[in-house]
This record gives sequence, structure tokens and C-alpha cells, in this order.
Amino acid sequence: MDKRKKRIGIMGGTFDPIHIGHLILGETAYEQFQLDEVLFMPSGNPPHKRNRAHRATDDQRCEMVKRAIASNPHFSLSLEEMNEDGFTYTYRTLERLNKKHPNTEYYFILGADSLFDFDEWKEPARICQAGIIVVATRNHTKEEALDETISYLTKKYNGSFKKLKTLNIDISSALLRSWVAGKRNIRYYIPDSVIEYIKQNHIYEECDEHAI
Repeated sequence: MDKRKKRIGIMGGTFDPIHIGHLILGETAYEQFQLDEVLFMPSGNPPHKRNRAHRATDDQRCEMVKRAIASNPHFSLSLEEMNEDGFTYTYRTLERLNKKHPNTEYYFILGADSLFDFDEWKEPARICQAGIIVVATRNHTKEEALDETISYLTKKYNGSFKKLKTLNIDISSALLRSWVAGKRNIRYYIPDSVIEYIKQNHIYEECDEHAI
């Protein structure tokens, strides 16, 4: 009997900062799809997010992720997208990982907002060939629209799209940055160890508190 392929989830993003919503999505995906591990993979400098004034540095974002996931044995920090040129594309990352680990299935976790923009991603067909797409919904997303988009993309790219059944923590890193700038309490939205790090390093204090 063939041994089951290892199943690895990928939580990608800027994590600027990482928050409880990211952690809940990772844990839910781990349970629902019987994953062996979930990689939290900070993007070096995403092509669509180049203006990062008053944000955390790459090293700071990685340290915040490291602190946030420290207590979870099946969460790991991956520096796979922390490359020198700073530009990262999902299809390249997945193809590189598949080449390194041919006996592994990768479950790439994204939000519904990203799914609706999937056609505009770089090489969407190659992303679908290289991994299974796990879609996390948000409160403002209509189920019918989500199902239609999944059906459309599945047929167009011959991909595998799966919905993540999770409680929704509809909060963004941008909102939390604005709260830090406005000296608003972020307790319980971000792990205590990360809050301590943000305060010690004065991260986000100069962000525009009205820009969410």
C-alpha cells in the first residue's frame, strides 16, 4: 500500500502584524484537512504591496510570526519567500517546494477576497497545478458568489478549491496598525508576546491611524 503523501498547509501573507485571525485559520485548516504541519510564510516584499512606509521590517515581521506560533507544535515559520530580490510569486514558491519535496501535497490557504482576484494573480494555472487552494470566507462574502467563483476557477484552471469551515474573525492587519498608532488597546487580537515586541520596538506608532 502506498504511503499517504505528507500534507502541508501554507499560510502566506505580510503578517504586518500577525493576528489571532491568521492563527485560527491555520489551526482550523490543520484540523479540517488533517494536515501534518502548517507553514507560516511571510512574504519578502509582495509586488502588490511595495509601499511599506512606517511598517515592520522583514526581520521584525518574521520575529512576530515566530513569537505568535511558538506554543503550537504543528505551526512552523518558513522563510521560503524571504529572498534577496524581494519579489515573490505564489506559483514559483509552490513549484520550488514541490521540487524539493515531491511526496508532499501543499494546501495554500487564502481569503475569499483573494479568491475573487485569483484570475489576476501571476500564472494562476500553475498555482492550481502545484497545490490545493483552501478558501477562507469572510462575513461580508456571499456564499452563492463564493461557490460560483470556485466553480468557475475549478473549470478554467482544472484546479482543486476547497472551502475552509471556520468561525470568522473579520479583522485586518491594517486595522490593527491603525489601532497601535491611535494608542488603542489591541489585547486579545494579537498574542501577548507579539504585543510586547511591538511596544518594545515602537512598531506602527507612525502609521496613519485613519488608513485602514
